[in-house]
Amino acid sequence: MNTRLISKIKKDEILNSISSHFRNKIYLVGGAVRDMLLDRATFDRDLIVTDEEASVFAKDIADYFQGKYIPLDEGNKIYRVVLPDKLNFIDITNPIENSMEKDLTRRDLTINAVALDINTGEILDYTGGLKDFENKIIKGISEENFIDDPLRLLRIFRFHSILGFKIDSSLMNIAKNHSKMMDNPARERVEYELMKLFGGKYAHSALSKMDECGILEKLFPFVKELKQVTPNAHHHLDLFNHSIETVKQLELLYENSRSEVKNHLERVDFGGFSRLAHLKLACFVHDIGKFSTWTIEEDTNRHRFIKHDDVGAKMVPSILKNLAFSNKQIEYIKLIVKKHMYATMVVSSPDYSEKTMMRYIRKMEDNSIDAIMIAKADRLSALGPEITDEIVEKNLSLLDDLTNFYIKTLETLKPLPKLLDGNDVMKILNISPSPQLGRIMNALHEAQINSEVLTKEDAINFVQNFQA
Repeated sequence: MNTRLISKIKKDEILNSISSHFRNKIYLVGGAVRDMLLDRATFDRDLIVTDEEASVFAKDIADYFQGKYIPLDEGNKIYRVVLPDKLNFIDITNPIENSMEKDLTRRDLTINAVALDINTGEILDYTGGLKDFENKIIKGISEENFIDDPLRLLRIFRFHSILGFKIDSSLMNIAKNHSKMMDNPARERVEYELMKLFGGKYAHSALSKMDECGILEKLFPFVKELKQVTPNAHHHLDLFNHSIETVKQLELLYENSRSEVKNHLERVDFGGFSRLAHLKLACFVHDIGKFSTWTIEEDTNRHRFIKHDDVGAKMVPSILKNLAFSNKQIEYIKLIVKKHMYATMVVSSPDYSEKTMMRYIRKMEDNSIDAIMIAKADRLSALGPEITDEIVEKNLSLLDDLTNFYIKTLETLKPLPKLLDGNDVMKILNISPSPQLGRIMNALHEAQINSEVLTKEDAINFVQNFQA
């Protein structure tokens, strides 16, 4: 009996209620046990009931909590109960072949194969998961388990990213030997694991480990191109390692950010994952346009990547659609890739002022902090021989000023008024929907951002005099 875990069960209102009202043989398994050992709050509880049909037990649990009963997988007898708060849910199943040992030993990692009887405190640990947890090491249970479900290969690196635990050498070899199987899992499952990985504190390390095993190139074929772009006067690292380093620097910047920045990046605005997780993915792909725009000047040997931001942004949709990312996720990452140099350009401009800062905020809106953070991470990841400490410090200081200005301004900033919509413009100019209309609307928005158009009358005059 583990008194610490039993204490956790009693403090968990949901589990304590179940153990108090249901006398079944019920085991808490997997991630919820791991979260308890980490002293983390858990909202996702996996239960195995051994003495009653899982469907019947799940319906009883749903009735007890007045929750919603959802059959997830009738074939494998997996049922979900969503509690009324819609935050907590419980997945319920029966053990494989009515054997807890067989069930637990068919899982992926030893640290995910510990079960706890919520009534008696009995612990089932057939694979040494508790010891591995104490030693902070990620071990696999068997090679066959990864062959049965290749997505489990990606889970190795997801947990490395989240926990920071060392990956056992034999498990790394399994990943290397079966990396080609990463083509097999459904893309939706891959997207979920990737976003969990990018949400971890050690995503940069996980990406490097995935590269060691050949898995990263299977998921992101552009990695081969990144590795071909060599260091230069501005970059001390090749492009692949620069991309990894940018992720790492963002993780460090986040940890040391003011509360307003952290709160913004922790928001879940699309895709079911935080802005921070998406921004780290954007850091990883921010320079994918460099390979195809790479030139070296013969007389100066200077490396050029003209319009690599635009080219990279155009590459994002096909890459992420192939991995089943949603349109909103793709739209965000495409924008950040396109604008990853914008904040630095603003603070480096000769006419840098409150007016240019305001224009930046109007243009980037809710993504203002995100673009500043990737600019800072990019700066810290590019320290070639021509980049002095003074250049870095000045750039970071100015970007901090822009951040502070945004946070201060946000309290009083009102959205730009919509002076004219598309229908208004079509009536004024007697035109039909067309690319020209889109150009006019974009130009009108730019004019508002620049404070060149302030009233509806200004907008009408602007539209009537617009020249494409």
